[in-house]
This record gives sequence, structure tokens and C-alpha cells, in this order.
Amino acid sequence: MLRTVSMWLCVLLVMRLGSAPTWAEEEGFRPLFNGKDLSGWVLVNTPPQTWSVQDGLLVCTGKPIGEIRTDRMYQNFILEAEWRHMVPGGNAGIFIWADDITSKGVPFHRSIEVQVLENAYGQSKGHTTHGDIFPIHGARMTPVNGRGGSRAFPTEERSKPSPEWNHYRIECRDGAISLAVNGKVVTQGTDASPRKGYICIESEGGVVHYRNMKIRELPDSPVADEHLAIANRGYRSIYTGLDLRGWKSSEVGPHHWKANDWILIHDGKATTLADATLTSDETLADRGFLLDIRPREGFESIAICDSVLTPSALKVGEWHRVEGTVANQKLTLKINGQIVLTDHPLDRIPNLSLSPRGPAEFSNLFIRDLTP
Repeated sequence: MLRTVSMWLCVLLVMRLGSAPTWAEEEGFRPLFNGKDLSGWVLVNTPPQTWSVQDGLLVCTGKPIGEIRTDRMYQNFILEAEWRHMVPGGNAGIFIWADDITSKGVPFHRSIEVQVLENAYGQSKGHTTHGDIFPIHGARMTPVNGRGGSRAFPTEERSKPSPEWNHYRIECRDGAISLAVNGKVVTQGTDASPRKGYICIESEGGVVHYRNMKIRELPDSPVADEHLAIANRGYRSIYTGLDLRGWKSSEVGPHHWKANDWILIHDGKATTLADATLTSDETLADRGFLLDIRPREGFESIAICDSVLTPSALKVGEWHRVEGTVANQKLTLKINGQIVLTDHPLDRIPNLSLSPRGPAEFSNLFIRDLTP
């Protein structure tokens, strides 16, 4: 009799375990990374070679500097992830409430950054390697446990060194953000803006592994437009940061263009306009484009799609954002948000081309379709 009861108890236990909900269902979480591919993620300014899936891990090479982001925006949520640096002193980050693409003259988004630093990177009065949180590139946040600025510092040192795994739990509610490092909340901020946007994973030089990334969405609440990140405009990067794939140059002598991580450099030494011209494989038929340019000393002008921009519009030594659209064979151009050309007729539908006279640096080269 006892043997029969024991057998029935075992059967019931097996049946119960077999029908038990997964941890995602039980806790309201769902995977943010599926362990197989980059489904649900968008390459922003890094090429496919930067990211790979190996043995269920999301692996980042760290080159070039840039990000991937989620394909949708989030407001209130709990995000959990495990990460480890494979090289001592490695640098990376998780960006919260980010815009769709990177900010002017930098390879990073306007967002709230949750720092992912390896211990050997070192610490200072201005940063730690144990889970700082801070707003970047136009975002705002009031730190809890700050040091006079906008950066929030952890109350304890809990990060483990390479190659050990660390666990982050990031909780975001109505502009407040908290970080638990390896099981304990240590860093907090409030009054963040934006407070609805994309989640990004950063590549910044070091090899980083991620696993067990999951998210639990919390109920949204009313949010003012001023606290919304910029939603997807359809831009995709046309510069790899690794080489000049996708671009052509007519130069036959010394090469004047160089891929230098997130910056594309023109040395300004070309003697002819043809040798100075770099042309994308992408046509601009009913398309928009965006790029950042920083003229260097000796810069005279640049022709972008046959439209010449001079130092009066582009101050030397500063980054400028150039946005353009080509529709019905007419070009409209903006510099730093100001319209400088409207419906300028073109003789032909051009490919995106850059023809600088003098040295200049470029970054954040994007293109998008104007029609669905």
C-alpha cells in the first residue's frame, strides 16, 4: 500500500513538473535575446561582424565603437542580463530610453547609460567600475548618491573581474532607474528624460559576452512628448567602421580616405576633385540621408550630391549634422536643423557622394527610404 501511494505521488510530481510554467511565464519575463540570432534587435552603426551568437551567448567584438538596439521602444520595465568582459579593462554599456540613431558627432545615443566596465579599467573620483548610471548626449537625470554632477555612483563595489559573470537587474519606472549588481541595488537615478525609448547594447573596444537577457514589461503611464526618445525613422548605416565596403573612389594614386573606427577620415591632400570624391553604392532616388562632418584646418568646402557647403556654414573643428532628402529629383538640405536648400533641381538622380576640398572627418552616415 505504501509502495502504491509513493508511486502515485511520484507520478503526480512528474506531471506537475512537466506542466509547470517556464521562468518567463511564471515571473512575467520574456527573453530579450533568444540565444540563437539577433531577432528583435537592429544594427545601428555597427556591421554584422561586430555581433555573433556562440553557444547561446551574444558576443560583441568591441569593434567598431557603436550599438545595436531593440526593434521597439520601452517605457517601464525590469531588465535582467548577465555579462562578462573577456579582456581586463574592457568597456561597454547598456543604454536605456535611447533615440533611434546616434547623436551628432559621437557613436552613442542620447540615453541613460548603465556602465559595464571591467574592474581593471580603474576608478577615479569621476567614475567607478561597479555600475555607474548617467545621462549622455542631451539626456537628463537626477542622481541618487551623486558627486555634484549628473552621474549616480554605486553605494557598494560588487562587480566581479574578467572572466567572471556579473548579473545586472535594471528597473525603470516613470523616469526613475535603479541597478542591482549581483543581487543588491547599488545605483539609482530619478527624473530621467527621455523616459521612453529603445534599449541598446554598446560596443566600445572590448570583447563582451551576454546571456540570459530577459525583460518584464510594466504598465505604461502617461508621458509628455518632451520625455519621448526619437522613434524609428528608418535610417540604416552605410559605413561599417571597419573598412570602405559599399563605397567607391576614383583615386589612382595615394589613398586619401581612411576608415578609422567610427570616424571616416579624408586627409585633404587630393589634388583633383575626382581623387577627393568618395561615392556610396546607394542611390538617392526618393531617399533621405544623414551624416556628420567635422572640418579640419585647411578645409575649404565640400560638395554633397553636387551641392557645395563652405566654412561659413560648417565651422572648422566642430561637428555638424547634415540631413538631406531627394524627392522627385529635387534636393532639400538641412545643416544642424536649419534648412539651407529647398527643392533644388538635380540634373540626375545621384548616389550619395562626398567631395571635400581640404581635410575633414565624417561619422554617422545613414540612409533611409522616403516611401514605404
